[in-house]
Amino acid sequence: MTLLLMAAGSGSRYGKLKQFDTLGPKDEFLMEFSLYDAIKNGFEHVVAITKKENVEDLKEHLSQRLPKNIKLDVLAQEIDDLPEGVTYTGDRVKPWGTAHAVWTARNVIDGPFAIINADDYYGKNAYKSASDFIRSNNNESTYGLVAYTLKNTLSEHGSVSRGVCKSENNKLTSIHEHIQIEKNGDVIKDLDTGTEFNGEELVSMNFWVCQPSIFPFITGYLTDFINNNDNIAKGEIYLPFAIKEMIDQELIDVDVLASDSQWFGVTYASDKETAVTELQKMTDNNEYPSPVWDTL
Repeated sequence: MTLLLMAAGSGSRYGKLKQFDTLGPKDEFLMEFSLYDAIKNGFEHVVAITKKENVEDLKEHLSQRLPKNIKLDVLAQEIDDLPEGVTYTGDRVKPWGTAHAVWTARNVIDGPFAIINADDYYGKNAYKSASDFIRSNNNESTYGLVAYTLKNTLSEHGSVSRGVCKSENNKLTSIHEHIQIEKNGDVIKDLDTGTEFNGEELVSMNFWVCQPSIFPFITGYLTDFINNNDNIAKGEIYLPFAIKEMIDQELIDVDVLASDSQWFGVTYASDKETAVTELQKMTDNNEYPSPVWDTL
């Protein structure tokens, strides 16, 4: 099984490259705890997507820590990596978004795979859910989403962006991106649209289980985006939108795998203290060795 690690973000609200910040008791990156949990649940191939300038450092860092039986690919998400026949000559700084980041791995993944963010902690049970799903799912058009409860994914230090999910019979029917969700007292509200939530809604934290069929779909999706977008200099294609489009076209269905795992992330610099405290607590409780790679 393959784990695709998304580590190409810029960390604009965090103030630095948060995926490479040392948060663990022995200066581990947050992603190292995710990789530990994934390997413990049977994942044997890690594909990391990052910026071109970080490829060699991340490859060296992980190569020194991952068990020798774990296959590792570290790839750069680059603006000029585009479908055949597609060109872009404008002035653009950022890559093409999270769907494009996934597409970067098209030549090294040939089976079902899970996707996570490098700067999120998803909890041990989430990887078990994903692993069990991959092992039991024989339908190449069935994907999975490990979902979390909204109230457990908020930051005390500012608003967050969340994909709020709706489902029927544990099948994802829609996912709507709210870009400025904040809790004020007992009220959880998207400041951008005014939408209020009760906190029990399921949300996507970008923990997907996908099939290789996503790669040719993104090829066409990216092609259409570049050829027909008025905001081509700054626009992005987001993974949840691509998957929702596949659902709407009845190409796939998506099982919602509700997670009772603890989640935390580092959206803001102030979130670092919480992450450091939680990782230390779990290490003290022997949920993780210290350093985290000691027993693998």
